[in-house]
Amino acid sequence: MDVATTPAAERIARVLAAQRISANADGQQESASAHVDSAWKDHLDDALAVLRTLREPDHRMAAVGDTAIWERMILVAIEETKPNTMAY
Repeated sequence: MDVATTPAAERIARVLAAQRISANADGQQESASAHVDSAWKDHLDDALAVLRTLREPDHRMAAVGDTAIWERMILVAIEETKPNTMAY
């Protein structure tokens, strides 16, 4: 399995920014990467809301994995969003 080099909250925030900016999604920008680079921080609160929602796996997710490990992983991702822990 691949392991990301950027924090989960940043990756979620970048996806949310790109969804709103890029013409490949709901936005208008044909070449959106520079705009996403400058706007993703504005979506960190939304990314944190997503992570908080994911703290509890649904029944099907729980049936195939360790829920305690899942919760710890999500809590670490949430912790990374606190000031002075995220490098941006």
